[in-house]
Amino acid sequence: MGESIPTILVVDDEVFNLEILSEHLEDAGYAPIGAENGRQAWNLLKETPERFDAVLLDRMMPEMDGMEVLARIKAHPTLSALPVILQTAKAAMEDVLEGLQAGAYYYLTKPFNNDQLLAILKTAIGDYQHYRVLQQETRHTSHALTLMDKGQFTFRTLKEGRDLVTLLSNAHPEAAKVVMGLSELVINAVEHGNLGITYDEKSRLNEEGTWKEEVERRLALPENATKTVSLSFERAGSEVRFLIQDQGDGFDWQEYLEMSPDRVFDTHGRGIAMAKMVSFDHLEYLGNGNQVVATITKNPANA
Repeated sequence: MGESIPTILVVDDEVFNLEILSEHLEDAGYAPIGAENGRQAWNLLKETPERFDAVLLDRMMPEMDGMEVLARIKAHPTLSALPVILQTAKAAMEDVLEGLQAGAYYYLTKPFNNDQLLAILKTAIGDYQHYRVLQQETRHTSHALTLMDKGQFTFRTLKEGRDLVTLLSNAHPEAAKVVMGLSELVINAVEHGNLGITYDEKSRLNEEGTWKEEVERRLALPENATKTVSLSFERAGSEVRFLIQDQGDGFDWQEYLEMSPDRVFDTHGRGIAMAKMVSFDHLEYLGNGNQVVATITKNPANA
């Protein structure tokens, strides 16, 4: 992964499209690497799996199509978390669902404009960089938590929540898998739960680039000064269960448990579904949605 300038693998069998996309990305401060077909793209990925920050992948290509490249990325131990933005002329719900089920959480439907491209790319790269930071922090925290059977903690801020997530992920041997999902649930509890930031408000804040500032502003409000989130974990045999509870009014959680084709073009709204699909074996919201239980039941054989 690039240390300063994000490196983007751009895959399109139309040379003209490849050149235009690369030009747009360069102008926006990215470092694009082009591939004219899926096989060429896969060779670049497997040769240097940590080189890229995102893949902008055309779905329909000769030799090896985008879905085959996507399947190989998701099956690769190093590449599996790399964000793939699937660009396609097929916007039918069944085609989008097929991509979602295969692990493409970011979408662009042709024709798209430069603003749409850069908005979804910024989201994908930001999500991936956040995951990589958490992954690194998890490696440096104590693995002694694998010896604990239960624990209960409280926190207020996103920073406190992140510190706790990197620690508690080590309660399970597959910490790198757990950390992403646990982080998404913790962020949701603070921003949407205790602080009451709505879906539409977050869309606007992301567009304006002021989400972090708004979170800090709301944390400082008198009505939020004493609100906390509780996070507990319990181990029972090969099962590890996390319970997260905020002090908000809850939300309509049912529509967020699965990736919706209606939201794949938005700059957010993927976290809960990704947590369910990638990090946990079972995810259940309770009551009005201010409590969530996340369970992992599949420990490695050597755990």
